[in-house]
Amino acid sequence: MATEAPARGGYLDILRAPHAARLLAGTLVGRLPNGVGPIALTLFVRDQGGSYTLAGGLIAAYGVATAIGQPLLGRAVDLKGQPRVQLPAAVLSAFGMALLALTGIGHLALAYAAVLVAGLFTPPLEGGLRALWPSVLGREDRVHRAYALDAVAQEVMFTVGPLLLTLLVSLWSPAAALLVINLLGVLGALAVVLSEPSRAWRSAPREAHWLGALRSPGLLALLGSFFFVGLALGSITVAAVAYADDRGDPSVYGWLMAALGLGALLGGVAYGTRQWSGTPERRLRVLVLLLAVCYLPLVLTPGPVAMTGLAVLSGVFLAPVLACAFIVVDRHAPRGTVTEAFSWLVTTFGVGSALGSAAAGPAVELAGTVAGFAVAGAGGLIALVVLLATGRVLDAPAAPTNPEAGARHAVPAGAPDSVPGEKNTR
Repeated sequence: MATEAPARGGYLDILRAPHAARLLAGTLVGRLPNGVGPIALTLFVRDQGGSYTLAGGLIAAYGVATAIGQPLLGRAVDLKGQPRVQLPAAVLSAFGMALLALTGIGHLALAYAAVLVAGLFTPPLEGGLRALWPSVLGREDRVHRAYALDAVAQEVMFTVGPLLLTLLVSLWSPAAALLVINLLGVLGALAVVLSEPSRAWRSAPREAHWLGALRSPGLLALLGSFFFVGLALGSITVAAVAYADDRGDPSVYGWLMAALGLGALLGGVAYGTRQWSGTPERRLRVLVLLLAVCYLPLVLTPGPVAMTGLAVLSGVFLAPVLACAFIVVDRHAPRGTVTEAFSWLVTTFGVGSALGSAAAGPAVELAGTVAGFAVAGAGGLIALVVLLATGRVLDAPAAPTNPEAGARHAVPAGAPDSVPGEKNTR
């Protein structure tokens, strides 16, 4: 599927583009509160003398609220622009976590209300960044590499974020860590919305429809598949804990998660350095197949060294799958709904991950660690089946595939609604 020559310029070409490094860094910092939210809440609750059950309840409330808020805020961004939505949302989300940090868990209703506010107003920076790439980078091949870079950067964030949180907790306290992390989140959002591309960005005119982005059959098919990709990934986190318990060494869990992230990082870097031929929908089916195949060996549960190697392998195709999915979302999102569409992908993946964690727990208790990893393999295979079963709608994208594709979804302020010579090349 790759062409003979590597993609021109690679990731450095993306980062050298005006505003690109600032937007990527600001988005990653702005997403820190959400990225480390479950860990931060667990540490805070335990430090306050609360139970793991309470921590789980607050995390679940935070996750549900985030899942609801992301597509709603994404639609608001498409309608009102980025600065008018992203920054107020970031401030309100930080206010919710600050309220929890300052009042503690003594009043449960207030604690739950605080995390609900924090989750509901988590700014859709992830979808917003992907909506900005076409106007910042121009050429379609550069946008596609930016999607791959985005997927790689996520793995870095999910590695560095917990380390930063742990450092803050060791220096001060879990409550102080909550405050600092959320302050950083606001600063990251501020860096994004004050940038020229964010201020100038306007979504293309959209057809009034209560379903918004969800009226696209192709997007619904993709979301259905990615629910199960998320389920597979979520089940691995629980099964890895069980594996570490079986070995009597809790540190094994950390090694497995680090190996999974390393695999995704390596896969994302390799994927982004190539130009790919063929349609992204067909490429996505191949990548999801490879992802599912790499999940299956985890059920062998060999010794820690070999298992760490399998964890690396299981992560190799995760970032490429995400990067390719971002392209497919852009091609299928109805006109004027691109931020909302990307936010739906984030929500669906997150809900699937949460349910995967919930499903792996009983599986481990009933049939052991192998069953927990079997859930991951099954999730990957079902994700592939969904893509295969919905091939007809996925192969008929709503968006053009030419370099001006981004103009269908977003136009600079004051620019005309259409691009001269724009054509659908599907």
